[in-house]
Amino acid sequence: MALGLIILSLFLLYPGLTKNILSITIGVEVPLLGSLDLHDSTQSIMGTIKTLHKNDNSFVAFLILFFSVLIPIIKAVILLAVLLIKSLKNRAGLHKFVSLIGKWSMADVFVVGVFIAYLSTQSDANVESKLHEGFYYFLGYCIVSMIAYQIMDVES
Repeated sequence: MALGLIILSLFLLYPGLTKNILSITIGVEVPLLGSLDLHDSTQSIMGTIKTLHKNDNSFVAFLILFFSVLIPIIKAVILLAVLLIKSLKNRAGLHKFVSLIGKWSMADVFVVGVFIAYLSTQSDANVESKLHEGFYYFLGYCIVSMIAYQIMDVES
């Protein structure tokens, strides 16, 4: 079952990274002119990384890339190896290593951060936000990968 969940988590991760996760529109009501949009943006995680890099925020782009893209992939590869290669030495140690790097993975923190940003903008009449399908794919990845890790049996 854990094997299927790890594979499912990877299938959820890809659209979670590439599909739009959040759009934010900032507007203002101007007397006689009506509603004016001052800012409107919709981004995916990968799009955000590219935008940050392009705008000379390469360090922040790298952190998001590392913690929200590379660490989840590394975790999945290690867990697949632990499950599929029974003769692998120190399988329990690798499983524990995944737990350690999982604590440094910002994937789950990122989901919570996006959701908080969404909720906080809902309280301002001039700011409108909308969650997109990428958010739900990424959330699904986080939940499924955590369940897969928890149910793994590395003793056999």
